[in-house]
Amino acid sequence: MVTTPPSSTQPGRSAYVYLISTAAAISGLLFGFQIAIINAALLSLRREFALTDFQTEIAASSLLIGCVAGTAGVGVLSDRFGRRRIFILSAWLFALSALGAALPRGLWEFTAARFVGGTAIGFASVLAPLFIAEVAPARIRGRLVSMNQMAIVTGMLLAYLAGWLLSLVGPEAWRWMFGSALVPAVAFLGALYFLPESPRWLIQRGRTGEALAVISRVAGREQALVEVSHIQRAVAEESGSIRQLFQPGLRRPLWIAVFLAVLQQITGMNTVFFYGSVIFKELMGSQSETAAVGANVIIGGVNFLATLVALGVIDRLGRRPLLMLSAAGMALGQGLIGLAFLFEPPPAALLVAAILFCVACFAVGLGPGVWLLLSELFPTRIRGRAMSIATLSLWVACVALTLTFLSLVKAVTASGAFWIYSTLCLITLVFVWRAVPETKGRTLEDIERSWTR
Repeated sequence: MVTTPPSSTQPGRSAYVYLISTAAAISGLLFGFQIAIINAALLSLRREFALTDFQTEIAASSLLIGCVAGTAGVGVLSDRFGRRRIFILSAWLFALSALGAALPRGLWEFTAARFVGGTAIGFASVLAPLFIAEVAPARIRGRLVSMNQMAIVTGMLLAYLAGWLLSLVGPEAWRWMFGSALVPAVAFLGALYFLPESPRWLIQRGRTGEALAVISRVAGREQALVEVSHIQRAVAEESGSIRQLFQPGLRRPLWIAVFLAVLQQITGMNTVFFYGSVIFKELMGSQSETAAVGANVIIGGVNFLATLVALGVIDRLGRRPLLMLSAAGMALGQGLIGLAFLFEPPPAALLVAAILFCVACFAVGLGPGVWLLLSELFPTRIRGRAMSIATLSLWVACVALTLTFLSLVKAVTASGAFWIYSTLCLITLVFVWRAVPETKGRTLEDIERSWTR
């Protein structure tokens, strides 16, 4: 039986759930900053260490390989030690990576530091949407989980701006670019002071009074009692074993999550986010290095604004319509990018317009929508491990994309590479249409029950 602590008599406050969701989402800002800063630094880094194309792919991918490692372990760690403690560990790893990437004497020291940062991103990429989904009311869960995507694109925009401004410093500017990530890492550590533990995790551990206090601050006393009862019932019905994911009732959400995660990456959007300066400087030609880095600021701005649109409509239009519109728009955009590269030199206006259109389509649908669905599809007790499997698949696909982009361009030309990505966008459209359920406005417990009915 649930007993009501005195603190739970207060009405639910929207401000509180926005506060703790924002604190968790700062990890997304670091995620975006660390991901995007390589774009601005890559040209200088290639020159500093005389990198070949393959070594450039290693430098760009080292962070992502760390993401794979972090994602592989975070499910077990967060289910055992709680969401908040692993958040704190990730904040320290972000700080260490920023310092290490700013001070390397060679490629392998640089890749080691970026691997540490990638491990932190692997933690954060699972924990932030997971934690927010576990504390958010169903009616605004999509908006709040999308705040994490908003934080990611904000971090990317800040990285592009910092990279552009610091590119004027001189040959050592790339060191300052990576070192500047220390500032948001310290801010994240401070924000974690406001973060409670996940109420769903607390209930799993038998700490129902603490969970009730947290939910009461979010939803009010009466609704908190109802939600705690629902969570207790859901937890009691679950074995907690990862093998449960492969039972008939839950195999479907697992393969949906894995396919969505992989498709989000192999549709090719991160080639622009990671290699934008290389695309503008080396593939387009006739651009100064500062202009090539500065073009990324425009990409970051479009990404930011389109994510704002997604934040406003994802709980009204639903997940499926946005994902399908996004995939269709990206297919067109990637096709136009491929068309632009048929010309020598590529028409700058067509190429830039196609890239910006593609970025906007990604940011309004596949960007936030996939992360949101990954946080919604699985049962409470194994949600951490299940999200780890799905997010691990996402990062493996991202590594594959980043490690092969320059090689693919050499093998099939830039046009051929982007037409391949366009085809994969069409496959994503069909997959969402045929396989992905709508989760708008449904509680996590209701979504869970739908798989076993």
